Amino acid sequence: MLQERKKVHIAYLLVDILLIGLSFYVPYVLRYNHNLIPRNLISLREYGMVFALWGITLIFTLNNYHLYATDRTLTIPAEIWRVVKAVFYASTLAVLTVFGLKIGDFSRLVFGASAALLLISLSSWRALKRLWIRSLIIRGNPNLNVNVLIVGAGKSGQALVDEIEDNPYLGLKVIGFLDDNKTGKVSGFSILGKISDLDEVIRRHFIEEIYVTIPSERQKVSEVLFHAKRLGRTVRIVADTFNYPYFSRVGVDYIEFTPLITYHEKGLHASEQFIKRFMDIAFSAAGLILLSPVFLVIILAIKLNSPGQVFYISKRCGKKSKVFNFYKFRSMYKDADKHKESLRHKSEVKGPIFKIKEDPRITSVGSFLRKYSLDELPQLINVFKGDMSLVGPRPPTPDEVEKYDLWHMRRLEIRPGITCLWQVRGRSDLSFYKWVKWDLWYIDNWSVGLDLQILFWTIPAVFKSKGAY
Repeated sequence: MLQERKKVHIAYLLVDILLIGLSFYVPYVLRYNHNLIPRNLISLREYGMVFALWGITLIFTLNNYHLYATDRTLTIPAEIWRVVKAVFYASTLAVLTVFGLKIGDFSRLVFGASAALLLISLSSWRALKRLWIRSLIIRGNPNLNVNVLIVGAGKSGQALVDEIEDNPYLGLKVIGFLDDNKTGKVSGFSILGKISDLDEVIRRHFIEEIYVTIPSERQKVSEVLFHAKRLGRTVRIVADTFNYPYFSRVGVDYIEFTPLITYHEKGLHASEQFIKRFMDIAFSAAGLILLSPVFLVIILAIKLNSPGQVFYISKRCGKKSKVFNFYKFRSMYKDADKHKESLRHKSEVKGPIFKIKEDPRITSVGSFLRKYSLDELPQLINVFKGDMSLVGPRPPTPDEVEKYDLWHMRRLEIRPGITCLWQVRGRSDLSFYKWVKWDLWYIDNWSVGLDLQILFWTIPAVFKSKGAY
């Protein structure tokens, strides 16, 4: 959904030019005049030359990162990160220019303030723009929604519908399916006809984009492409190998005119692992110190409520399936684990995970602790020790891992976490399949910004207590 529209390009460019100009003008004038009206400006020629080169380079770099188009699939942190890189590269060139031309009276204060203003202004307006567009899309603005037709109502087509519905901000409105072998409704959407009815369906329902989920049926795909090109419609084809989760990255390469789908591993660089571990140590240490009064109150409440240990210690599987002692505040009656197997048939999550909404083993204090995830606080100790991370897939028990399919094992490639994507997207109300898909997406797309965003999202998710049991 990369909308390469000339008017959008020009509008974005004009906003950037204005903000870049202000980011240079304000620090320069305030530094030498202490007001916004320029008088007796010092070294205007030198400053103007550096600012011009800096600004032009920045605009070209922003364009190189596709920041003059609205890619709806791009997250806000990802877009801000592109701005950060663009500002960094353009600012580096500006520094080299200052040193190369030996401009000795170029103020470091002006340079630093300008760079900071560039970063803040160029990031902020894009984030606000994206939030505004998403709000319009979610409210159903017809000018922003895209009518989508899905060719193929099999498992791939149904999975695609689920993903589209989980991401309403993309503005994709599924109109229905075309399928040669099915009739009626699939995933709540009507099958509008056979593939041979494509022309009529496109015109009748004002279809703008066609998603093909039957790539192995080449004759039918060729038919769809022929008619779509004639009618000026966009076609997107789901690769028939998309369900293979063994690699973390998928790209498209070309040898001359032959497109190739490439699967490869990304992996965390050593520096990225160091940054993540540094954040874990710093935040967990600060959390243990600042939350110590809360720990004391919870310990007292558990002691007064029911007999037994204050902490519940169980065995969990960490990175590369290494077993470690997992700490929680006890939320159940003493010896509750002995009754687990007798209750397993009541589990409300499909898959190897055991979860019950109305678990009879939970104490009254434990119910409150679980509702607001306070029972999870001792895991800060696990984070500080290095068994866990602040953000990552939730740690499974060894008996759960024994029931994993092969592709589930990728959850164990990194340290497990206190919070994760699926916890802020629905917590225990999601299926195990969704848990794993979110965990693998996190592993494949990790960044410092993503971790900070998940931590930020965790706060309202905890207070809403949706899916906490």
